[in-house]
This record gives sequence, C-alpha cells and structure tokens, in this order.
Amino acid sequence: MSVSLTIDVIADADVEPLVALWQRCGLTRPWNDPHADIALARRRDNSTVLVGRDGGAVVATVMVGHDGHRGWVYYVAVDPDCRKRGFGRVIMAAAEDWLRTAGIAKLQLLVRRENAQASAFYASLGFEESTSVMFQKWLDGRAPTS
Repeated sequence: MSVSLTIDVIADADVEPLVALWQRCGLTRPWNDPHADIALARRRDNSTVLVGRDGGAVVATVMVGHDGHRGWVYYVAVDPDCRKRGFGRVIMAAAEDWLRTAGIAKLQLLVRRENAQASAFYASLGFEESTSVMFQKWLDGRAPTS
C-alpha cells in the first residue's frame, strides 16, 4: 500500500486543528491542557510536535521528545476517518527518525490499560511491554487520577 503523508513540524496555524483532532480521538483529559502541552513541547530543543498531512489536511500527529537518554511519544493520533491507511505507522516512523537524529536509542510510550487497540498497534510496530512499573505524584496538590 502506498501511503502519501507529508510530515511537518507544527506551525502556529496547526494548534487548533491538532487540539480538535486529539479531542476527537479521545486523547485529552481534564487534568491536561493540550494547548499548554503543545506550548511546552515547542519551547524546547528536545521536543516537538510532528504533523501528518494528507492533501493539506491534518490527519495524524505525534508529540515527541527526550530526556537525553530515552525518547517518549505522546498524543499519537490519526483522524478516525483516515484509519487503516498506514498513517499511524508513518507518523510513528517520523517520531523514531526524529529521535534517531537526536542520538536517542530507546523509545518509550504509555498506553492506558483499557486501550487494547493501541496496545495491539504498538506491538505490531515492534514495541514490547516493559517490566517497569510507573509511579506518579501530582506536585501541585491535586488528588490522584487514573
């Protein structure tokens, strides 16, 4: 299958379409402000948001960054009307390439336990479940969230 997806680094005009896509894909949560997450990723040299376009329309995204040792991806999204066309694989390959260019050898990501579809997608890309356990703590006094 030939996949035509143009990958760009996010531009100012992309912010609202990206947030709308993330909301449509169920990626946003009340305790995370997607606008603030985008702004944070754009402020640093060790992170960015990549945008996948099909015919000029924003159809895929990934936020990618690293701590100098491990790479992470967040907000991996493909427009529900454009799924099963290989766009998820292309946007993830772009994130991996971005990390390789930065000299990062390991990529990690988080998947909610109930998201079997995402787990299967990442397994098909060669990801394996980690033996590590993730702990979290809110530093601003919020109650724990799921």
